Parts: sequence; structure tokens; C-alpha cells
Amino acid sequence: MSDELHHECGIAAVCLLDKPAGPEGSASKAVTNGDVAGLMPAMLLDLQNRGQLAAGISSYQPGRSQLLATYKDVGTVAEAFRMAHPAKHRAILEEYAGKAAIGHTRYATCGSEDDTRYAQPFERHHGRLWKWFSFAFNGNLANYTQLRDRLARSRDYHFSLNTDTEILMHALAYRLRGDRPAGLRAVMSSLARGFDGAYNIAFLDAAGRMFVARDPLGFRPLSWAVQGRLFAAASESVALANMGFTEIQSLAPGEMAIIEKGRLHFERFAKPRQHAYCFFEWIYFSNVASIMDGTSVYLARARSGERLAEIEDQRMDESCIVVPVPDTAKAAADAFAFKMGVPSVEGLIRNRYVGRTFIQPTSLRGWSAKGKYTPLPSVLTGKRVFLIEDSIVRATTLRALLGQLRHRGGAKEIHVRVACPPIVAPCFYGIDMSTLGELFAPSFVPPHYDGAPDQATLARMAKALGADSLRYLTVEDLSRCIQTPRGELCLGCVTGRYPTIWGNRLMSRARRNLAAGKTGRTYE
Repeated sequence: MSDELHHECGIAAVCLLDKPAGPEGSASKAVTNGDVAGLMPAMLLDLQNRGQLAAGISSYQPGRSQLLATYKDVGTVAEAFRMAHPAKHRAILEEYAGKAAIGHTRYATCGSEDDTRYAQPFERHHGRLWKWFSFAFNGNLANYTQLRDRLARSRDYHFSLNTDTEILMHALAYRLRGDRPAGLRAVMSSLARGFDGAYNIAFLDAAGRMFVARDPLGFRPLSWAVQGRLFAAASESVALANMGFTEIQSLAPGEMAIIEKGRLHFERFAKPRQHAYCFFEWIYFSNVASIMDGTSVYLARARSGERLAEIEDQRMDESCIVVPVPDTAKAAADAFAFKMGVPSVEGLIRNRYVGRTFIQPTSLRGWSAKGKYTPLPSVLTGKRVFLIEDSIVRATTLRALLGQLRHRGGAKEIHVRVACPPIVAPCFYGIDMSTLGELFAPSFVPPHYDGAPDQATLARMAKALGADSLRYLTVEDLSRCIQTPRGELCLGCVTGRYPTIWGNRLMSRARRNLAAGKTGRTYE
């Protein structure tokens, strides 16, 4: 994606069970001296695509005075854990060694971008072990302001941070009150009754109890695996595969994996509901090597390129080339090119050291976007370029990119093909595009948009971008490529209709804000 999106973080968990819960393998054999917390930085590196503003871990180690200890800092995983300084990195791992750990890599969908206080995991100290806990959160609570105002009004709470993570911390603490440890399933069941939105949680307390839970609609992916005594979970399967796990499964929506007294078991904390998997996880966000809910990210993207080829109406000749916008559109571009019988070439070179602009602080995005891509005149000059994008959100960077392809690259024609329907509405479930005014497509589509722009609309959009032509996939194409029924996907951002009550309420608020000229995140 040339004009990248802001994502909602990644979580991970790892624990050494008292007894084997699966066959031994290379992952379990990697554990030495009973310390699994040392595995966490490598896991978080595989989740770095989901956020690079901050990273951290909490570990549990019986016999340590600080039974539950948390380390976190701003920056990438490598920066936060001082990986460029072996002695400092080793000292961190030694200090936070433990038989259980949770981890987090952050992008800010709310709250400050560069304040260590917003880095996760969040830890809450208490004298009683089951009330002393730490947790990491992936997602966004659509009814954040309602929850905050209700707590402030009825229970005299004070909030020091502008984030739904703080709300979740207070909600967990409240449900863990009492003179005896609360059941973890009951805690999550109670939370689910009040929460609207996306919320994957990794939890660890000073009694050594752990759980990972996926919200009842399953907006965000969450994978788990077990080998021998080693249990692990992560936002993406690739983090587990790279550890050596082979039997990797997706946690079901509304399900939680619980570890108590060194034993692993699974519980359903919410009744089965219609799923609402975020299609953007396949189209863009997730690592191309991941598998989510049984569907390969790579194959989903390749099928989208094949579908774009099936609906292509331009004449192909020897001057045609296919160019992917690096890197997430490459699988779609290669499949498109193969089906059309034209070469797929790297006409754009991405500067790897600029980084992904969507997960950088706002102050850096404008600078880094300018140097993010370099067009190659030796490849592009005189060519009819079919530029493959995974999606178009704001289009500011894409417009500039098309200008570079023509003027610096010498492209004769540029035909933009998008492996996604037009983004016509905000997201309130963890992707930071929460206002109508920031989006490219809404000003071109009619009020009662049916998900498929007509040719006249596409022509106007292409002209606004500076392209010779523009084509999108439809919503039905999307379902087909992901191989998931339309009713199982969250399609709010491409239809304006959301799977939860507060999603639809926030859409109404977004329309009012646009009419009133208000800016800022709709849910804050």
C-alpha cells in the first residue's frame, strides 16, 4: 500500500506447562533452564509489521521477589530490547527471565504515539497475587467513550491516559475484586457483555495464571500451538511457525486458552455469534507467510490478482508491464501478470530503511513517504504500466507516486488495479482510519452506494488520481478471494454497514463530524 494504514498492535504469549500437552518438537527443545520469556523478543520481531512505536514484555517467575515484572520502551522491537547492544540485550533477558511471559508491539490507534506510559503490557500492582496482573491488548473498543464516561460517572474513577487500554485495565481489576480468586472465564464473560468492538487479550498474573482470549466476533486473528510443555500464542501464525511449531491452530472467536496450576485448557466465554473477520488482515496487514482461520494470506492475495485479470478490459501488447506497489501487492501483481501473459517487474524500488509509514509517528510520515519509493526509468520508460495496489485509502501518497512514475520513470500510461473494493467508510475496530474526511473514495460514490462503482465514477476517480484508468475488486470478489462467506467478514469500511451497534453509531457520528468540519478520531 502506497498510502499506508495505521494498525492496532500485536500480542504474544508463551508459557512452560507442568506436564507435556503435546508431542515434543524443535520449539519445545529450544527452551533452556525453564526460561521461556527469552523467546519473546523473537516472537515480537515477527509481529513488527503490526506496530513499531513501542514493544514490551511481562514475565512471571516464582521465587523472584518481583513475581510479575514488566519491561517496555518506545521504538521497534530491536530498539526497545537493545538488540544492537548484545550485553544490554542479554541483561534485559536475564532480568526478565521467567516460566511465562506475554508481549506486545504497538501502534497508537488512540493515545500518544511516543509516550512510554502508553506502551504495553499494562501492569497493575496489588498485594494479593490474583489481583496483581499484566495484560496486552490488540484491537479497539468502539464504545470506549461510553465505558469511560460510565466509570467516571458511577464509580468515581480517574483516567490518566487517553486510551481504551486503561479502560480495559480498570475493567479487569474490577472483575478480579473480592476475597477469593475470580474465575478467568467468568472475568472474560463479564467483560464481553459490556464491550463492543475488537479485543484480543493476553493476560498474566502474579499467581502464574495466564489466558489469551479472542473477541466473540473474531475481528483480529489469534493463533496458538503447543509442543511438549511449551504453549505459545500470537496475533499471527508466522510468529509460531518461525519458533518451530508445526500444529498451529486459530483460537475460535469467543474462546480463551487458560493456563492454571500449570495446566492448559480451553473455555468459551461468549455464545457463538456471526463472525466478523477483518478482510484487511488478508489483503494487507498480516505477514504474507501467515495463515488465518484456515486461509493462507499469500493465496488470498494471489487469488485477488487472478480476479483482477479476469475482469481486465484493457488491450495487452508488448509495451505492457505489471508493477506491484511494494511489498504487500506483489502476490496479487504476480498472479495478475501470469494470467494476462505479461511480465511482472520491479519498476518501483522500496527504500527498506524508511520503514512502513503507517506505523510511524505523524511527524515522520510526510518526510519518509517522499523517499519511500524510487521509480526505475530503465524499466518504465515508454511502457503501459499496470500498477497493482492492495487498497486505496487516503490516496495522498498514491497521487505523488503516479506523478513520479510518469515524470521520473517515463511511463507512457498508468492503469491502477486495486485488489480490494473502494474504502468508503471509517474503521472503528482497530485500524486508524476513523473519519470520512480522510478517505479518498467517499466523495465519488453516491449516498446509497451498493459496493460497485460504475464506469463514469471510476473515470472521475482515475482522473483525480492522475491515472489513465482505475479498476477495483467488488465486495463479492473479496469474499471469493479470501474463501470466506461474505456474512463472516467485517465489511464496514467498504459498505458503511457495521457488525456491531457501536460501529453503526460511530458511522452516524462520523457523518455529523464531516458535515460540521470536525477532525480527530471519531471514537475519542
